[in-house]
Amino acid sequence: MNSAMNRREAAHLIDISAVRTHHTESDVRECVRIAKQYGFVNVHSLPAYTPLVAKLLAGEPDIYVGAPVGFPSGGHRTETKLREAEQLIADGVQEMDIVMNVGRFKDGDIKYVLDELKSVIALAPANVLTKVIIEINALTDREMEDACRLAIESGADFVKTGTGWVAAADSGSAANIGRITKIKEITKDSIKVKAAGGIRTREEFDALLALGIERFGINTKSALEIVESFSE
Repeated sequence: MNSAMNRREAAHLIDISAVRTHHTESDVRECVRIAKQYGFVNVHSLPAYTPLVAKLLAGEPDIYVGAPVGFPSGGHRTETKLREAEQLIADGVQEMDIVMNVGRFKDGDIKYVLDELKSVIALAPANVLTKVIIEINALTDREMEDACRLAIESGADFVKTGTGWVAAADSGSAANIGRITKIKEITKDSIKVKAAGGIRTREEFDALLALGIERFGINTKSALEIVESFSE
């Protein structure tokens, strides 16, 4: 276990979220409260709640306002994603997690996917970070490698492994540590990596941290258990 890191430092690597279909304003407010208490780096909500999150996090420069684009499938038309991104920026978003069009990617329509990502990312001002969600649980290893290179070419700040909405084929390895190891080997220092989906334990967190993962997306319950295992 990483004993050098304290609780707040661990929390500052983790995004928490209220992005499920059933999440309400009360859930979003509770997510923000927890982020403030523990120092989690980002609160993600569905776009309708972005203005609320921005308001609640005003005066919290170390906690970012996050929201997705094209969530959860990535299959929206490019024009829809662009309009969504424009509205998120107007509403105060500071980090946008953009779902790649996985279907078009698997069709081999790389130009379409890359052009779309570049168009959305081009809208982001300098103070808004962008992450491309490649949804590795829907990809073969070869496709995953190509998707990582696509994310790098898009100019995004991060490649993100998944939305958390698509289960791993092997239920015994939901955290995907082996495949994320490959992602780090592919990307090296070309782009940062956000590991998301299936990370539930301190052991998994430590293993991914040892790979050099720069950001984590972890459900709030598991995130709390992980950071509380660190000393204050």
